[in-house]
Amino acid sequence: MPGKSEKPRKTATSKPKNKKTTYKKDYKPSDSRKEISAVKPAARQPKKTTADEIRLNKYIANSGVCSRREADIYIQSGNVKVNGEPITELGYKVKPTDKVEFDGVKLTPEKKVYVLLNKPKSFTTSTDDAGGQRNVNELIKSAANTTLYPIGRMDKTTTGLLLFTNDHDLINKFGSPNQRSSKIYQVSLDRNLKFEDLERIEKGVEMDGHFLRVDSISYIDDAPKSEIGLQVNSSNPKHVRAIFESMKYDVLKIDRVAFAGLTKKNLARGQWRFLTDQEIINLKNV
Repeated sequence: MPGKSEKPRKTATSKPKNKKTTYKKDYKPSDSRKEISAVKPAARQPKKTTADEIRLNKYIANSGVCSRREADIYIQSGNVKVNGEPITELGYKVKPTDKVEFDGVKLTPEKKVYVLLNKPKSFTTSTDDAGGQRNVNELIKSAANTTLYPIGRMDKTTTGLLLFTNDHDLINKFGSPNQRSSKIYQVSLDRNLKFEDLERIEKGVEMDGHFLRVDSISYIDDAPKSEIGLQVNSSNPKHVRAIFESMKYDVLKIDRVAFAGLTKKNLARGQWRFLTDQEIINLKNV
């Protein structure tokens, strides 16, 4: 109406009235001041390893199935299960309470056993029982409740030190052509060994395209010159026999008197004993 003052209209420059800020329930104003950069995802914690856990390949080797190297191949091929799950990861660790299956067969890790036998005549390491040959395992059957395997071979006429174990890593180690641990043999010939032949053997002998290195050879003191001491790295007495037969000598007897630092001291023919802890360490470090 004329004569009455009108209320001022709001313009773009007009300041709004202060309003009371309301918050949702459970909302805290202080939360809005947290910086996003301060919130970091929790770091992934590494799997804890307990003292009784061992690598899967060692567990398999301890079970007597194969060596650790061979176990790695089976693991990568998916032939091993732990608690029902296939494991292909190398380095995977298991606990004693885990159920480990190898090709569907449950494994039980065995305690490592090391037995030294002074082998007599008429026993062979061959598993072929043709001809009624007696096996060396008869002589050590009371040593363990598990199967022990000889390191190297011996025919029924060869005597002396023979090592048995269920440690496949050690068996493979001494079966390697690169193994350089020394073995000492006492060899009995049908006649005296000529000195020139002794010198020839001392230089090494080539047989079937392979060179057999001879560490040392000598006549045995206070014995006929048909009794020879020979130190070589081969654990196969057949190689020793072949050396002399290649020079037209007949070998009457081969006796292994030392094997990788082990000797026949206090070990009668046909008897066996367990290795000491130190002897086991020495073998593994040869």
